[in-house]
Amino acid sequence: MASNGTNGTNGSKYELPFKLNDPDLLHQQSYVNGEWVDSKSGARFDIIDPGTGTPFATCPTNTAEDVDPAVHAAHTAFQRYSRLNPRLRAKLLLKWNDLITAAKEDLATIVTYETGKPLAEARGELDYALGFTWWFAGEAERIQGTVSVPSAPNRRTFTVKQPVGVAVALVPWNFPIAMILRKAGAALAAGCTMIIKPSPETPLSVLALVELAQRAGFEKGVLNVLTTDLENTPELSERLCKHPLVKKVTFTGSTAVGKLIAKHCSEGLKKVTLELGGNCPFLIFDDANLQQALDALMLLKWRHAGQACIAANRVYVQKGVFDKFQDMLVEATKKLKIGHGAEKGTTLGPVTTPRGIEKVQKQIEDAKKHGAKVLTGGKKAEGLSGYFFEPTIVSGMKPEMLVSREETFAPLCAMYSFDTEDEAVKAANDTSMGLASYFFTKDVDRTWRLLENLEAGMIGMNTGNSSAAESPFGGIKESGYGKESGKDVAVQEYLVTKTGTLTLEGHY
Repeated sequence: MASNGTNGTNGSKYELPFKLNDPDLLHQQSYVNGEWVDSKSGARFDIIDPGTGTPFATCPTNTAEDVDPAVHAAHTAFQRYSRLNPRLRAKLLLKWNDLITAAKEDLATIVTYETGKPLAEARGELDYALGFTWWFAGEAERIQGTVSVPSAPNRRTFTVKQPVGVAVALVPWNFPIAMILRKAGAALAAGCTMIIKPSPETPLSVLALVELAQRAGFEKGVLNVLTTDLENTPELSERLCKHPLVKKVTFTGSTAVGKLIAKHCSEGLKKVTLELGGNCPFLIFDDANLQQALDALMLLKWRHAGQACIAANRVYVQKGVFDKFQDMLVEATKKLKIGHGAEKGTTLGPVTTPRGIEKVQKQIEDAKKHGAKVLTGGKKAEGLSGYFFEPTIVSGMKPEMLVSREETFAPLCAMYSFDTEDEAVKAANDTSMGLASYFFTKDVDRTWRLLENLEAGMIGMNTGNSSAAESPFGGIKESGYGKESGKDVAVQEYLVTKTGTLTLEGHY
């Protein structure tokens, strides 16, 4: 191993802009059947630091021809791993959890340079993500079937739960550690093996995780990683989805791509979990604790420069407190410090890709054309290299504007006013998506009504933080189906139920 934090045979042509306490965590090759490998073509692609706009590492450009060896390796490993005692699977997950915890600072550094998020947020992602390895280690031993006495005489019926087979995880770049541990934790607890296709922007953090999984004792083929660039992602993903030995696919990403994944998997009738886009409303009523709402919104809206599927996209404030809350939000937002994620004191980093800037500029121009007013921000941040955009608040929003209809995924906050609860609920639900909704009120009756009437898979009630390992994560409508995390439900996504029926001789 080279001492500068890169593998001596990984083919990288760049010097790393950071140093790791454990340089051997940094891999720039794919991982198949326990080996660090290049693509068959030998082609590689660049990894870009969003804070500078410059490349700092490379990874193999895998294509469809690289899929078969990885799937067969995972399938062979599944024959052994699926029969492993659940307690041994739990111990492996706990060991992995301990190793990730020990490497938290190095992993956070890699995440910051891949995604652009501030180092404090990257550390926060690690803390959040480690909840999944801990949680699913416990779930591994709690997979249970049933026994029942049916209506037919002398008959017994029972069910057993068994792992479905090889799983594929197609993951995004905004929370690369959390997305992997949430998906792989459930799969490994169930007894499945997995092939991971990370986003082209964030393969290094995922590869570091499988390095730690290898150290934890997971045998070869249990976890595999195929990296690729943006151009080859559709072909590689399609081949993984359609491979006959793949039995389960879990995808986090946009609704448009999620529909394609569902089509690919329908040919083999594969189990699919889709965690798709959000256009999340954030409702504030006259009787709300405005400071509580502001604190929650500041975290929920500006975290990772607004690049979270559960970020508040549309903020609805009742007219009695609209002006006051809007002033509070503008004042707090102006205090954010924009800079490279690795710089001390940075509270707002860059967006991860130039595409994010293009989309938010389009949404702002459309809003202005339809009468909206920019209260703060509204343009690229000056004096900084990289993909920086000012935190922007627009007011006077209307339902027909693009930002009302689309997920933003950038530091843009759209403000709407409303009169009545019914009006707010109607506006909040006026979207094809239904991932999360949030509301702030001290009226108990209204709280119950909103919980039932808001059309979303997750409801934040006087909170902007409703995601944790112990609670099911997932949306409704065009935000997808299936659940990740939570008791029972997440592991069930990686299991099949087998029914046994026994007829007894004799009299009872």
